[in-house]
Amino acid sequence: MSEGRPIKTLALYTTIYPGVEPFLPDWYRSVREQSDRDVALWIGLDSLTVEAAIDAMGGDPGATWVPAAPGDTPAQVRQRVFERLVDVVDGVVLVDSDDILHPSRVASARLALRSSDLVGCALRLVNQEGGDLGLVFGLPPGAGPADVLPRNNVFGLSNTAFRSDLLRRCLPIPSDVALVDWYLATRAWLLGARLDFDNVIRMDYRQHGANMARVRPPFGLPQVISDCGRVRHHFQLLLDALPEGVLADRRAAVEQVARDVEQFYHRVVLQPPRLEQYVKALNELEPAPLWWSTVAYPALQDLWTHEKEIQ
Repeated sequence: MSEGRPIKTLALYTTIYPGVEPFLPDWYRSVREQSDRDVALWIGLDSLTVEAAIDAMGGDPGATWVPAAPGDTPAQVRQRVFERLVDVVDGVVLVDSDDILHPSRVASARLALRSSDLVGCALRLVNQEGGDLGLVFGLPPGAGPADVLPRNNVFGLSNTAFRSDLLRRCLPIPSDVALVDWYLATRAWLLGARLDFDNVIRMDYRQHGANMARVRPPFGLPQVISDCGRVRHHFQLLLDALPEGVLADRRAAVEQVARDVEQFYHRVVLQPPRLEQYVKALNELEPAPLWWSTVAYPALQDLWTHEKEIQ
């Protein structure tokens, strides 16, 4: 898709929501410390006022603020912003407001978008106070983005950047999409977009109680059950609203993974003894830190592809 065109206009986008206030000073400081400051800051507001957000971050960032409408879901908050951004900038850098940008984050994204349509970067996992947890989120050695999608995801709302012409093709986002990042990335992949991933750490990814997708073992039964529910819903929505122009072989791959997830749900999640065996084996294997790798992990496929007796 991309033709190597330079990114002349670039936006940095985040969403601010209740509960994120304690992390906003670190986030705002990291935005101010970017080596590339030629970027328009856009902020979606979910149930917070502009005044409350400015007070929490300790300064006025000079952003374009987009308040949510009453009753907006998180997906609608982002749809409301993205449908405006794609018409006014060449590219959009996505960051979460509870995370911390490294100084090179914007500059590296701008450069990568010259030759790619969707780019991601590695994340360093930190605790609630910002302390290093000793784990890096990124592609497994020797893998590319196409080796991860559509089964798992490496393109989050904090470590990716889109060319606007691609993001436009990936919209709209249905109102009940919970995993907006994975939904958009998979649609981009289905359309044959040029994907790239930078294994240099450009973000600190904060781990705390509000994280929807946790990637650090040990994993527990409640997390695997919850993750499976979200993953099933993701694939149902994805297949219900395929964009025009999807590649046939990639659609078939999505359909196959969706079948795997359904088998996993019925043969593992709904069978407590097998679920306990699966979670125990998953923690022993310590899978690479990819989003949603807890569900239907391929190395354990015998547990859901065959009706084996539990030992």
